[in-house]
Amino acid sequence: MVVVYVVLAVAVVAAIYFLFLRPTAPSPTEELTPGQEPTGEKPSTPRLSEARKPKSEPAVPGVTEPAGVEPEAPPAPSPQPEHTATETRSASEKPSGKQSPALITTPEPEVSLRPTQSDGSGPDSLQRAMTSGPPSVAHVRNVEGLRRGLQKSRSKDGFFGRLLTLFSGKKEIDPNITAQLEEVLLASDVGTKTTDVLLGRVRERLGRGELADTDAVWAALKDEVLRILSVSDRPGAFSMRDKPTVVLLVGVNGAGKTTTIGKLATRLKSEGRNVILAAGDTFRAAAVQQLVVWGSRVGAEVVRGKDGVDPGSVIFDAVQRAKLIGADIVLADTAGRLHTKANLMAELKKVVKTTSKALEGAPHEILLVIDATNGQNALAQAAEFQQAMPLTGVVLTKLDGTAKGGVVLGICDTLQLPVRYVGLGETANDLHDFVPEEFVEALLGRE
Repeated sequence: MVVVYVVLAVAVVAAIYFLFLRPTAPSPTEELTPGQEPTGEKPSTPRLSEARKPKSEPAVPGVTEPAGVEPEAPPAPSPQPEHTATETRSASEKPSGKQSPALITTPEPEVSLRPTQSDGSGPDSLQRAMTSGPPSVAHVRNVEGLRRGLQKSRSKDGFFGRLLTLFSGKKEIDPNITAQLEEVLLASDVGTKTTDVLLGRVRERLGRGELADTDAVWAALKDEVLRILSVSDRPGAFSMRDKPTVVLLVGVNGAGKTTTIGKLATRLKSEGRNVILAAGDTFRAAAVQQLVVWGSRVGAEVVRGKDGVDPGSVIFDAVQRAKLIGADIVLADTAGRLHTKANLMAELKKVVKTTSKALEGAPHEILLVIDATNGQNALAQAAEFQQAMPLTGVVLTKLDGTAKGGVVLGICDTLQLPVRYVGLGETANDLHDFVPEEFVEALLGRE
């Protein structure tokens, strides 16, 4: 009987538990109110609509979307026009006239303005590799640099060395000193005309008793050399009076025209000038390519034409391009001309005339590039070019490669043209402004 009562009590307790005390889970069709947590040990199964809805990130970090509000979909990107191979021009770059079909423009490379890194790997490392040092913006007196470049002329067998041997160790004037001086001057490619002028002035001063010793003769010789070299009241580099200033470089093959243009472009770019290079030597592909390389190095735009095109048309287009973009200067290369070929010199005259059509008053400078190692042949070349066109100055290249530095005297005295630059090496910094006082001190100054 007791057992029956115990079984009934357990059944009653079980029934009460299952009916009233056991926790119940919500049915799948029931929805939870916001903030309600499901009861029971196992999490409830999410609704099908909630499972399919993608989870979206808040539009702004730290800001959540309001409950029950769907986030806005991002706007669809607008279709972009396809790039074509045809280059478009801005309104400010519309050409003033029809462009020559032979014109090929190598645009100015973009130059980074970031400072050079301390390890030398910055954007200026190429420029430093091309030159032995940063080109100076303004002219700096550098007699020692000139003296090093004139080392061969100052050697024992050079112009200075022979003069020094003639005067050293002597206290009194030898009556035959003028004859010995004449021999030294002629051997140094000074030229017969200039030698006669120098000796005439020395003899005149000797006759007046002004030259009592060798030191006085040496000083008088330096004075006369300076007088011959000072053929212009504007020594040094050419001036940039107009914008753009058009500079035409002429000369025979191998004189160094293209290299001189590259060196000038390096200097002018370092001064903040906008430079355009005109590859007018259209008959020699190597010259055009060399100018393109220089332009890439220094950041200058190069205007060139197809092989064999009229050189005048290339220079014409270069001047037009300079006017369009507001460039400061145009450096124009020309084909090498043999001064003995009348037809070639006539073609060069045509180039000069075409340049004047592109810009009134152009070319503003016509520089004759002369190889100093040619000696007296350089004088003959210069005379022919001067007859063909109005030269404004001379660039004397490769002066470091000859011991006959006296050729400068013959050029200035015979042509009455100022020497604008002298080349004393291969780097851009080795193109020196020609200042007569500095040159005389570097060539004839005794250490």
